[in-house]
Amino acid sequence: MTRTLSPLTLAISLALVAPATFAQESAPAEARTLDTLIVTGTRVSDRTVAESQSPIDIITPEVLQSTGTTELATALARALPSLNFPRPAVTDGTSGVRPAQLRGLSPDQVLILVNGKRRHISALVNVNGSIGRGSSAVDLNAIPVSAIERVEVLRDGASAQYGSDAIAGVVNIVLKGAGKGGSLAVDVGGYSAGDGGNTQLSGDTGVSFGDGRGFVHVAGQLTQQDETNRAGPYQGTAPNTGNNPAVGQVAFVYGDPQVDAGAVSANAGFDFSDNVSAYATAIASNRDIVSFAFYRSRNHSSQGALLAQVYPDGYVPEINQLSQDRSLVAGIKGDTESGWKWDVSYNYGYNHLKFYTQNSINYSLGTSSPRRFYDGALEYTQNVLNADVSKPLEIGLAYPATLSFGAEYRQEKWNQSPGELNSYTGGGAQGFGGFTAENAVHSDRDNYAAYVALEADVTDRFSAGIAGRYEDYSDFGDAVTGKLSARYAFTDTLAVRATASTGFRAPSLAQQNYQVITSSVDSSGVFTQRGTFPATSAAAAALGAEALTQEESTSYSLGLVLQPSERLYVTVDAYQIKIDDRIVLSSPLNIDPTAAANAGSPSRLAAANAAQALLAGLGINGVTSFNYFTNAVDTRTRGVDVVASYTVPFAASSLELTASYGYSETEITSIAADPAAWATFAALSPSRIGRDEIGRIEEGYPKDKAILGATWKTGHWAFALAATRYGSFTNRPSSGAANDQTFDDQWILDASASYKPTTQWTLTLGADNLLDSYPDRSIFANSTSGMLPYSNYSPAGFNGAYVYGRIAYKW
Repeated sequence: MTRTLSPLTLAISLALVAPATFAQESAPAEARTLDTLIVTGTRVSDRTVAESQSPIDIITPEVLQSTGTTELATALARALPSLNFPRPAVTDGTSGVRPAQLRGLSPDQVLILVNGKRRHISALVNVNGSIGRGSSAVDLNAIPVSAIERVEVLRDGASAQYGSDAIAGVVNIVLKGAGKGGSLAVDVGGYSAGDGGNTQLSGDTGVSFGDGRGFVHVAGQLTQQDETNRAGPYQGTAPNTGNNPAVGQVAFVYGDPQVDAGAVSANAGFDFSDNVSAYATAIASNRDIVSFAFYRSRNHSSQGALLAQVYPDGYVPEINQLSQDRSLVAGIKGDTESGWKWDVSYNYGYNHLKFYTQNSINYSLGTSSPRRFYDGALEYTQNVLNADVSKPLEIGLAYPATLSFGAEYRQEKWNQSPGELNSYTGGGAQGFGGFTAENAVHSDRDNYAAYVALEADVTDRFSAGIAGRYEDYSDFGDAVTGKLSARYAFTDTLAVRATASTGFRAPSLAQQNYQVITSSVDSSGVFTQRGTFPATSAAAAALGAEALTQEESTSYSLGLVLQPSERLYVTVDAYQIKIDDRIVLSSPLNIDPTAAANAGSPSRLAAANAAQALLAGLGINGVTSFNYFTNAVDTRTRGVDVVASYTVPFAASSLELTASYGYSETEITSIAADPAAWATFAALSPSRIGRDEIGRIEEGYPKDKAILGATWKTGHWAFALAATRYGSFTNRPSSGAANDQTFDDQWILDASASYKPTTQWTLTLGADNLLDSYPDRSIFANSTSGMLPYSNYSPAGFNGAYVYGRIAYKW
C-alpha cells in the first residue's frame, strides 16, 4: 500500500520544494503569463494574473497539447489539481457525455464561459451511479481544442458577477483571435492493451480584411476513437442466466465508447471606428457516440427460445447517441470620449441528443422485432441578451475606481421527445428503452438579472472590490447574491488576498422535468427497471416530493501570493463553500415484489405491493425502482490549492518546472427528514438519501491530487515529464457497509519528446500513463461477479498506457 502524506504536509512540501522542482514555461514565457491581462472575475481593463484578488489559473495551448489526449476536459484535468474528470462506463448517456467537477462539487456548480459569455449546458441528465449523478453540465468536449488561445480558471465563487452556477468557480475559454497565422496537426494513438485507437486531424488559421480592421480566425478538428474494453470474465455461480454469460467468459464491454466527431469554430471581429467594434463567435460540433449496456445471456428473462433464434450466444445492447451542439454569440462594443465602455450581445446555445438502441430486441415483438430502435431525443436551447457597462471613476483614491453594471435576459427551453412505438411498448428495447409518449416534455422559463460592481486600487498596495446581483426566475422565484474581495501587497514579493461571497444555482429545467424508465443492474447483479420522475409529478408527489428551488451557497477564501524572484511564483489559497438545499437525485425506492418475496420479508413484500398498486393507479407499470430530484442535502466543502512554478535557465537550454496540489473535502452537514409518504415504504428503503449517495458526495472522488511537471528545452528538442498523484477515494454501495471499499492513491507518469527540425515543424512521440498503472480492482461483491473489475469513480480511468504520435505544422 502506498504511504499517503497528510494534506497539510504535502501542501507545505510542495511550497518548499518549488524553487528546486517543477513548472510549465521558460523564464520569458512565465513572465508573460503572470503579466497576462485577465478578463475573468474582474471588469478592470488592466488587471493581471499576479494582481488578481481571487485565485486564477492560465492554461495555455502548449499545456493543453502537452499530453496525447484529444479531449478538452481530459487536458484540463491533467493541468488542474482541483478538476476531476473520471471516465465512467456502462452508464447510458453519461458514458458518452461525461461531466467534470471542480473542487469536488457537482459538475453543474461550475460556470463555463466562452470569450466571457455563458456557455449552454448539455441536454443530458446524468441519472446513473457515476460522479455527477443528478446533474446537467456543459459538454466541454464539444469545443475544439485547436480553437483555444488560453483557458482562465477562476477558483472562487462568482455568482454575484455571472449569475447561476458559479459556485465552485468559473472556467473561461478564450478563443484564438489573430488575423494571421495558423496550424495543422495530425494525432495518432492507442492503448498498450491493443484497443482504443484514436486519430485526429486538427487545425486553425486566421485572416484579416478591411485594411486590417477585421479578422476571422477559424478552427476545426475531426476525431475517430475506437472503444476500449477492460471487462473481466464471469466468476459467479449462475451461468447463462439473466445478465450472466458462461463461467470464465468475457461478455461485457466496459471502457471508453466509440466516437466519431467533428467540430468547427469561427471567432471574428471588425472595428467600425476607433471607438466601436463588432464581434461574433460560432461553434458547431457533431458527435456519433456508441456506448454499451449490460450483457444479456442467451437465457435472459424467459425468452430462451426466442433468443436462440436471434442471439444464440447472448448480446450486448449498444446505446448510440447523436449529439448536435451549436452556439453563436454576436455583439457590439465600444467606448466614449468620457471613458464609458459598453458591450451589448446576443448569445444562442443549442444541444440536441438523439438516442438509438442497437444490437437489441423488444421481446414482446418476437422474431419480427427490429434490432435498432429510435429512443427519442433530449434538447436544450438558450437565448441570452446581455448588456455590460463600465467606467473608471475618480473618487478621491490614489487610482481611479472601476464602476460596472449591467442587465441580462435569459430564456431556456428543455424538451424530451418520445421514441418510436417499438422502443417502449411491451418490455421496450433491451439496454435502453425509449422515452414514452406519456414522458414527452416541453418546458421553458426565463429570467431577468441586474448587477452592479465597484473595484479599485485603493492604494498602490491595497485593492478591493464589491459586487451585487439580483435575478428573478419565472419558475421558482428570485435570488440576491453579493461578493467582497481584497488584496494587500506587503512587499513586491508578498501579498495576501481574500474573498467572501454568496451564490446560487437555479435547478435546471431537466432536473425539474426529466422522466424516464431505464434498465440497469446494481453492483450485486440485480436487474431493475428504474423510473425517474419530476418532483412535481403525481408519482413523486405521492412519495412526498416538493417542487425544486435554488441551491444557495456561502463561500470564503484566504490566499497567499509569493513572487520572491522573476522566475518563481507560488500561491496558496484555502477556501470553504457551504451549500444549502443542494439538489440531488434520491436513492432508489426498490419496489420489486419478486425481490421482496425472495428476501423472505413479509413487511417488505407488503410495502412493494402497495407501491406497485400506487403507481399502477397512476398508469405506471413495470417499474421496480423509483426516484426523483430533491433539495434534501446541505454540504460544506473545505480545501486548499497550492500552485508553484519555477524556471532554471542554462547557457543553451532551460528547465521549466511546476508543482500544484489540491485538497478538497466535502461533508454533508444536514439531510432533510424523509417525508411521511416515503416513510410509509421504509421497509423498502430506509431513507431517500441512501448511503450510496452520501458516499458519492463525500468520498466518491479523490480528496487530494498533486501534479509535478518538468520540461527541458534545448536547441531543436523538448522533453517533458509529468507525474500526477490521485488520492484515495471510497465506494459505499447501497448493499451495506460490509461491501465498502477504499481505493489506494495512484501515480500516473506521462512523458513525451518533441523534435523541431525547423521553426514550423514539430514531431512528437509520447506516452500517457507510461508505467501502465491501473486503479485497485473492485472487490468481488462490487464487481458484478467479476465482470466490471474497476470502479467508475476512478479519476484516471482504467484503460492503462496510451502511446501517441503527433505531427504539427505552424505558419
